[in-house]
Amino acid sequence: MFNGIYFEFPILFLLIFLFVACAIFCKMKMPSIYFPHTTTFMQNTASASKLLFFLKWTAIAMLIVALMSPVKDEPYQLKPKHGHEIALILDSSGSMNERGFDPANLAATKFDVVKSVVKDFIKKRKNDNLGLVVFGTYSFVASPLTYDRNILSRIVSQLQVGMAGQYTALYEALAQGVNLLKMSKSKSKVAILLTDGYSTVGADKIPLDVALEMAKKEGVKVYPIGIGSPNGYNRAVLMKIAKETGGVAFGASNATQLQEIYKKINKLEKVEIKNETFSYLHYFYFYPLFIGLISLLLYVYLRNRRGAQR
Repeated sequence: MFNGIYFEFPILFLLIFLFVACAIFCKMKMPSIYFPHTTTFMQNTASASKLLFFLKWTAIAMLIVALMSPVKDEPYQLKPKHGHEIALILDSSGSMNERGFDPANLAATKFDVVKSVVKDFIKKRKNDNLGLVVFGTYSFVASPLTYDRNILSRIVSQLQVGMAGQYTALYEALAQGVNLLKMSKSKSKVAILLTDGYSTVGADKIPLDVALEMAKKEGVKVYPIGIGSPNGYNRAVLMKIAKETGGVAFGASNATQLQEIYKKINKLEKVEIKNETFSYLHYFYFYPLFIGLISLLLYVYLRNRRGAQR
């Protein structure tokens, strides 16, 4: 308990010399009165005098120690929550049901692979506020921004192909992701837009230029990812989205490449998080103060009682 204690005002220790000097040079001068048989009297009062002497100097020493303010530092850290605000925008249209995207598991659909990779990405973003948008014919927010990675991973696990329709409302999904980040006050807003197809004519109710203006206005950096055959998604549109929002466009033709893309994004959007360290001061002056006051009270009581008995 008392390890690491130090004094805030150690120089006050010099006060003890003031009291010692006063005890030596400031003695009270009183007229001398001589009594017969003083030897017997002195023997009876010697022990009382020693007790008074001990109490007086204990009180002085403890009160000086209290004035020196014994204290102990106890450092602690606040867990930071100052990462990115990230919107994960996932295509769940009918084409995501195609198999063969993962050579190691040909039975897995593209969407199965995407869910696995995205969940791994979520686990690594410990200090980020993550949200999820799913789109097909229409788009919806599957999860608002949250720091709870476990809940978000469970939501991703429960996503199904076609749950938002069979077509691809790509630009509407981008706008939805921007809206998800709109209320955020974070300086770093990121959207990761994954798709395997072109925007379906008639499904997108928001033009690309409008969605891009929304992203730029809110300061959202977009990382578009096209998966599958290079001709299966609109590379030109994804590159335009990346260029105008300050992001980078990627393409993945298999599961391994998709994993590498998310690793790259993870590195590109790393934030240097510094824990805030504080010191909580524990003061212990009340211990010597209590002892000093008790000693002083006993000294005054016994001295007065001794004087009354005389």
